[in-house]
Amino acid sequence: MALFPAFAGVSAAPESSAGGSSRKDLDWLSNPSFCTGSIPALQQNTVEIAALTSEKELITRSPLRPELSEGSDTYKKLKQASRKKKKEKKRKKKHQHHKKTKKKYEQSSDSESYSATDSEKETSTGGIIDSKKEVEKTNQENNAIDNSGSRFVWLDDIQALTTETFRTDKKPDPANWEYKSLYRGDIARYKRKGNSCLGINPKKQRISWEGTSTEKKQLHKKFERYFSKKSVRSVSIDGVAICSAAEVFLPDPSPFIPVKDSDDEVPPSTSTWVNPLGVYDKSTTLWLQGQGPSDQETKQPVSQKDSEDAILKAKVEEFNRKVRENPRDIQLWLEFVSFQDEVMKGPSLYTISEGEQESRRKSLKLILEKKLSILDRAIESNQNSVELKLARLKLCTEFWEPSTLIKEWQKLIFLHPNNTALWQKYLLFCQSQFSTFTVSKIHNLYGKCLSTLAAVQDGSILSHPALPGTEEAMFALFLQQCHFLRQAGHTEKAISLFQAMIDFTFFKPDSVKDLPTRGQVEFFEPFWDSGEPRVGEKGARGWRAWMHQQERGGWVVVKPDEDEDEPEEDDQEIKNKTLPKWQIWLSVERSREQRHWLPWRPDKTKKQTDEDCEDPERQVLFDDLGLSLIKLSNPDLKFQLIDAFLQFLGVPSGCNLPTSCLYLAMDENGIFDDGLSDEKPLTFSNPSFSGVNCVGHMDQMDRQGQRMGHCKEGEEFIQNIFHLVLPLFSGKEKSHLCLSWLQYEIAKVTWYLQTKNKKRLKTQGKKCKKLAKNLLKEPENRNNFCLWKEYARLEWLLGNTEDARKVFDTAISMAGPQDLSSRLYDLSLLYAELEVELSGNMEGSATSRAIHILTKLTENGPYIPYTGQVLPVNILKARKAYEHTLQKHLNESPASDPSPVNCSGYLISLVGCFMLFQYLTIGVNAAMHVYKQVFDKLKGAISSEFTGTGANIGAQNLTNTLEAVTLMHTNLLRYHMKVSVFPLNPLREALSEALKLYPGNQVLWRSYVQIQNKSHNASKTRRFFDVIMRSAESLEPRLFAIQAEKMRKRLVEAVLRVDAGEIHSTIPETGLSNRIKALFENAIQSDNGSNCPLLWRMYLNFLVSLGNKERSKGVFYRALQHCPWAKVLYMDAVDYFPDQIQEILDLMTEKELRVRVPIEELELLLED
Repeated sequence: MALFPAFAGVSAAPESSAGGSSRKDLDWLSNPSFCTGSIPALQQNTVEIAALTSEKELITRSPLRPELSEGSDTYKKLKQASRKKKKEKKRKKKHQHHKKTKKKYEQSSDSESYSATDSEKETSTGGIIDSKKEVEKTNQENNAIDNSGSRFVWLDDIQALTTETFRTDKKPDPANWEYKSLYRGDIARYKRKGNSCLGINPKKQRISWEGTSTEKKQLHKKFERYFSKKSVRSVSIDGVAICSAAEVFLPDPSPFIPVKDSDDEVPPSTSTWVNPLGVYDKSTTLWLQGQGPSDQETKQPVSQKDSEDAILKAKVEEFNRKVRENPRDIQLWLEFVSFQDEVMKGPSLYTISEGEQESRRKSLKLILEKKLSILDRAIESNQNSVELKLARLKLCTEFWEPSTLIKEWQKLIFLHPNNTALWQKYLLFCQSQFSTFTVSKIHNLYGKCLSTLAAVQDGSILSHPALPGTEEAMFALFLQQCHFLRQAGHTEKAISLFQAMIDFTFFKPDSVKDLPTRGQVEFFEPFWDSGEPRVGEKGARGWRAWMHQQERGGWVVVKPDEDEDEPEEDDQEIKNKTLPKWQIWLSVERSREQRHWLPWRPDKTKKQTDEDCEDPERQVLFDDLGLSLIKLSNPDLKFQLIDAFLQFLGVPSGCNLPTSCLYLAMDENGIFDDGLSDEKPLTFSNPSFSGVNCVGHMDQMDRQGQRMGHCKEGEEFIQNIFHLVLPLFSGKEKSHLCLSWLQYEIAKVTWYLQTKNKKRLKTQGKKCKKLAKNLLKEPENRNNFCLWKEYARLEWLLGNTEDARKVFDTAISMAGPQDLSSRLYDLSLLYAELEVELSGNMEGSATSRAIHILTKLTENGPYIPYTGQVLPVNILKARKAYEHTLQKHLNESPASDPSPVNCSGYLISLVGCFMLFQYLTIGVNAAMHVYKQVFDKLKGAISSEFTGTGANIGAQNLTNTLEAVTLMHTNLLRYHMKVSVFPLNPLREALSEALKLYPGNQVLWRSYVQIQNKSHNASKTRRFFDVIMRSAESLEPRLFAIQAEKMRKRLVEAVLRVDAGEIHSTIPETGLSNRIKALFENAIQSDNGSNCPLLWRMYLNFLVSLGNKERSKGVFYRALQHCPWAKVLYMDAVDYFPDQIQEILDLMTEKELRVRVPIEELELLLED
């Protein structure tokens, strides 16, 4: 065979060829340098070099082992190489480390390649030796054909020896008999990627791998639950919009849906003269042809991510353009700041990568820094904007220390001392900082605030004029300070503040009225330190009378009557010494809180001095209240001061706290108590205290009902206040005070009825009737229908039904034919409602009495008491009169009425009487029709007529009217559901519509929660609460949402805990506890809920009821971070964690909260 196989037949060609030129062209093949005889010599040299450098005998590695003759040159060379290798074995012992490394590579079954050097040696040497053997055997077989000697061939070219290429291993392996399988190191390993196979058509063929490990792994795969990290992460990622291609549907649909086969879709041929192989895409083919894409093709579909980025980028550019063009627009800057939350919400061009989305979401630092930089830019353009500076301070709470924040607040207050809203936020910030909070510091801060605003109002600070509404804001801050002191336990200082403020406002001498506030306070100090009786104390005459008497030479001392001194009841504070110490401490602390809320004054008749006071904290000095005295010039604010003081003492005066301080003062759970409203929905009068505790009451959370009344000294104090302030007013204001006094006494009667205290009930009933008669004897109160109504209600509550009817008949008879006022309608409505509730059903004489009362109200003649059934003709006349009067008042414009308040009160009473009349004569549907007519009319009037700024008062009156009408309508439906079968849906819809308009009405929320608790499906209630909480800023929806879930949880537990065998719950609810916790967390994160003591008390009480003490302690300390001034939180903690009483008392002492019973005094009392 020739050296080059392609020229194998060239040697024979010259013999057959005629010409000799071709042989000359191929003479180079006969060159000795290309002789095949030189190949064995080259092989021998290569074998010798490999034998010297090889580390292992390579002959055994060859798969071929043909026999060689002993006389051949190859056999001699191989034998000589083996001898040299034996001599070198001694030298190889020095290279043990290298040998072990190589052995490791050879024995490893998972290794994929050798090192480069070893691979080259083995490959080259083995290949040469094998080739040498093959050449020798081939030369022997083909000796007759080719005379050129040995030839070199490749193993692949030998077809005859394919069956002999493997060596038979005759040495047995005993391990194969001992074990069930071959040694795993001798078995080749492989790993299949994918379930397909090379060479199959994936569209038509498929391989089913049975018993594979991948399917086993999938079968045992653990499914992720919805609360796992992976699932939560997938929920937080924005979804991808999916749109289907438009399909054309034929008018005549086929009877089956065809399934498209892949063979049906034949791709179009793309082979052209420019693209003969069809490998270029369309755009490349067009480019080769010198053409460009069409206009439609240039508009490529944009991905959703790109479109979102484009929209986001456009918004950012729009904001930047707007703030650049209008840098003075404060609201635009604030919108730009809030827009940053949307920018950083998900992965976009403004976030670095999608992988960092989770870390960005967890860490708000980046967003806060961007917001801060935007606000800094905004403040540069608006140096005097308080709103921007407040937003910046709110952001900086995440970065700065409390001390740094307080300094920044002080700088801001120094620049804007006349801004009342800024003062209010500053006080709330300092009051809720636990690390820097003490009662004395915050009390002094309130004094500084009020004195600064008083100087601004007087004009003493020339650089900052008084802003509109300063006086109202100062009064709200004063009330906030008083409730702050009450909640901290310093009730004596709060009472003294009210006493001094009433003297400073109503009994001011004429000689000091023209002085500024600071000058008037300096004149007031001698009166306060003189020891004269103050407001509420016996013998109080006021600052003016004391001033006049001082000018004349002082008071004439009159000896008091000795008969008035009554022995004090020496009640034992500790009634049971066997109780644990923490229970005794709570009992004594609450007892002293209830009895010692009045400031201590030395009794001169008993020759007492200041040193006789056992508790110095009960004494109030002028320095504690001098800075907080302000001037009130508005008559409405003066009357609100009296109302607020009475409400502070527990008298239901109807005064509501301003919204700015309402939720700070809310610390009592009475807003959820219905009392007698379930039994008497029509006539129950609930004196709303809006969840604010009155002075002297710090009761537990699980207390049922709202306790009324005070100790003997407290009751005398309230009576003295009424006697002192009643002569200061006249007309409606005086009537309102008399009504509040009588309602307070009646509320105590209701409380004794609930507690079934017959002895106290009898005494209080006599006292209350005596008060009502004394008030009605006064000339200005003889025609006061409100007092007559309350007196008749009192007789009805005491069970004197006939006496109550006489009182009602007498009061209605006193009204003339033309005296159809709103109060007369109120009186007749209450009379009819009491008669209806007395009957208990829709039949009987009581119903006839109610129809008689409502019918006589529309007649012009004198009132005649009930004698028998009412004639149908009179009923028809009364209905026409009601319809005519109602339509007349609805068509009149409330803005044109000179007294819109009287108009609204008259409309409320008229609608109430007409609805009850229609209910008694026709049915509940007629009453609902009347309500719907009034509701639509008033709602339209509120939205259309009162859109201007000057009509706010009229719009507010209409809003109050609609709210009162809705309340009467819901009470009527509740009564109807009680006495007959009626669906819940009408009442639910009425309450839902009303609560959307009035989300802060606690009475409506109580009714809604009560009726929804009867339904087994809570989804509607939860959706409704969710809608209201998203739109309303008030805290009441969140509180009642929590209460509704707690009521449902109690209902479920009551069903599950019944010990009557196998019980199947009809309300399968799970996760209620977690839902309630989520509602609590959502509520405390709101602006109004974070500083509300009532909300934190409810949260702590709920967690303790679950039995989780550790988490309850965490919530307690969180509550202290937001409400460190609330003493009720500390007392609840003592009740829940009695083993930490000493730590809690030390904390109260550190924060200067009022501790009336130190633990050392308690130990002394226990020893006695």
